[in-house]
Amino acid sequence: MTQAYLRTTDAAKYLGIGQSTLERKRIDGSGPTFRQLGSRMVAYAVSDLDAWASQRVLNSTSERAAA
Repeated sequence: MTQAYLRTTDAAKYLGIGQSTLERKRIDGSGPTFRQLGSRMVAYAVSDLDAWASQRVLNSTSERAAA
């Protein structure tokens, strides 16, 4: 099976967050794993985006501090 990759703009759209938010998360290490495919090219595997989003499932807003 071929792995699908998205550039930052499309990955942010896929997750429903802003591109700058995804870029900040990449810098501070709180975002999904990514691939550095060139000096300026970053790509995200769709499976990694799904896994990252799945780790952020909450039942109430009081859980945010723990997440």
